[in-house]
Amino acid sequence: MTQNWSALQGRVQKTVDGLVASGRERGVQVAAYLDGRLIVNAVSGMANPLTGQPVTPDTPFFGYSTGKGLAATAVHVLVERGDLDYDLRLADVWPEYGRHGKEATTLRHVLSHSAGVPALPSYTMPEDLLDWDRMCRTIASSAPLWEPGTRHGYHMWTWGWLVGETVHRATGRPLSRVLAEDVARPLDAERELYFGVPANQLARMARLEDRNWAAAVALASTHLANFDKIAPPGVRPDAALANRRELLNADIPAVGTVSARGLARMYAALMGEVNGVRLISPERLKEVTKVVTQGPDWAYGGDGPKTLGYAAEIGGTRFGWSGMGGSLGGFYPAHGLAVACLKNYLGVDDGDPMEGIAAMIHAAVANSGH
Repeated sequence: MTQNWSALQGRVQKTVDGLVASGRERGVQVAAYLDGRLIVNAVSGMANPLTGQPVTPDTPFFGYSTGKGLAATAVHVLVERGDLDYDLRLADVWPEYGRHGKEATTLRHVLSHSAGVPALPSYTMPEDLLDWDRMCRTIASSAPLWEPGTRHGYHMWTWGWLVGETVHRATGRPLSRVLAEDVARPLDAERELYFGVPANQLARMARLEDRNWAAAVALASTHLANFDKIAPPGVRPDAALANRRELLNADIPAVGTVSARGLARMYAALMGEVNGVRLISPERLKEVTKVVTQGPDWAYGGDGPKTLGYAAEIGGTRFGWSGMGGSLGGFYPAHGLAVACLKNYLGVDDGDPMEGIAAMIHAAVANSGH
């Protein structure tokens, strides 16, 4: 018997309406899939206060870290089809990369943030991020900060070009095309899962606003020794950068633009069928949810367990990427549950209402005995 989740939908809707009414949030989008079926689809508030545009289920939100889940998923689909291999050496398809001690770096190292090249030049500016070839040359010419595979550290920006250029060289297709053709299109999510957003779709997007995130980033720069190496001052992940039209339009696979519904649907299709579409096999699902890193994260100092392409969050029960500023997306394999919660106020240390909503959904499913 299929359970009726209308009560959970009502609780989530009431919660997001309350967050918006209180001024805590400007606009919110929440979606959850259970066993491939949409059980929560709640929206509230304003997507863009400049135009008065409301949040709708297909409104795209830019996310700094959440986009990494798109790239990782595209890679797993390619590996599943035999078009790519986790143990591919980057230098075998990208010869320029095989210098300065990076010759043995594999795609497996890249996916787990163990490649040793998380840093960007201190003078990096937004315009640099728009030039794919320039960024690939910069990364290829760098020396690793540690022997690839011997430790891990969040590759905030560089990860996107490492994955993207390897895929392009190995398959002949840009990663954005792989995402569109092999992930988004089969899931009917072409308008909800993007790297670069087409110019004719930019008007649909939510506009990000700073709550207290910029101050938190400045604090991280002061107290974390390696923060400015992964996020130089010119390209700190804040609302001002995220709202730049040319950045939104560019393919930068370390970041992405998604709807909560599209993101949750993608994660759900890793675990089982969604409208007849399953992205990877059960055997590969086990492989990509196995934690492969140990010890403190070089970039942040604290524990940051990672799998092949995803962060292992909430004690290793959820896999995906929580976005800087409060948005999140991931899946709970033990329950067949995928959740995404997006917002346009970037904030920190405010009780994290998106995590609270995700916990509410997770608890309801777990307590149901599912």
